[in-house]
Amino acid sequence: MALSSRLWRLLPPLRVCQQTRTWGGRGRCGAWEVRACEVIGNTRPFKRGFLFSALSYLGFETYQIISQAAVVHATAKVEEILAQADYLYESGETEKLYQLLIQYKESEDGELLWRLARASRDIAQLSKTSEEEKKVLVYEALDYAKRALEKKESSSAAHKWYAICISDVGDYEGIKVKIANAYVIKEHFEKAIELNPKDATSIHLMGIWCYTFAEMPWYQRRIAKVLFANPPSSTYEEALRYFHKAEEVDPNFYSKNLLLLGKTYLKLNNKKLAAFWLVKAKGYPAHTEEDKQIQTEAAQLLTGL
Repeated sequence: MALSSRLWRLLPPLRVCQQTRTWGGRGRCGAWEVRACEVIGNTRPFKRGFLFSALSYLGFETYQIISQAAVVHATAKVEEILAQADYLYESGETEKLYQLLIQYKESEDGELLWRLARASRDIAQLSKTSEEEKKVLVYEALDYAKRALEKKESSSAAHKWYAICISDVGDYEGIKVKIANAYVIKEHFEKAIELNPKDATSIHLMGIWCYTFAEMPWYQRRIAKVLFANPPSSTYEEALRYFHKAEEVDPNFYSKNLLLLGKTYLKLNNKKLAAFWLVKAKGYPAHTEEDKQIQTEAAQLLTGL
């Protein structure tokens, strides 16, 4: 009924003339009636025009309905994929997660793309991944993260994984590029924390940034001073604050945060607190290959105390 009423509005306004004609007379409407009769008598052009307008309108209405349905279906499908991806990630199913997400590498969805960047990087970190494959995956991960950020700049996770992937690429591009990238990496970690202050991982990663520059070898510091007027720098104390803050936000969220708390206290010559955190890292349930590696490293460090 609504559609028919809309179609009716497409019709031009018509005048209806009452005809009171005597034989041979012109009638009440006179000359106008003759012209009206001529128009009404030749209805084919009008019918064609009306049919064309009606079909065009119906086509537009149908297009709108189909488009809206397609958007709803696509959104529902993406949400379903994201739910599956998050389940596989939490389950430690690294390879299954990658196989799921790589099917959608041409996606325009920022949430899906940063997850693909993370999955690509996780595959690159596996011990069975060759060096050639690892390099390819690292650069692919950066591309996915960059696209995720372009599609959804308000995403804390997109900023976080873009920074991580830039850091990984630096391993293949030399010390100058790596130091130059440090400014960009810090900027995106800080933005990720600003967008989501409750994300313990982003806070942890800022701690790693500080730890990395606190322990930078002297020759790299010298290179940095030659190349940059104000090279990036930090301290173990600053790194420690970030690691502790991450634990406050989400206790025991990540085995590596526990390990780095222990290692940072070792750097500060506090063996008692170092041992406390290393024991926690060693006893952390191993859900991933990285967790197993961290358990091994923590055990070795404890042996040396």
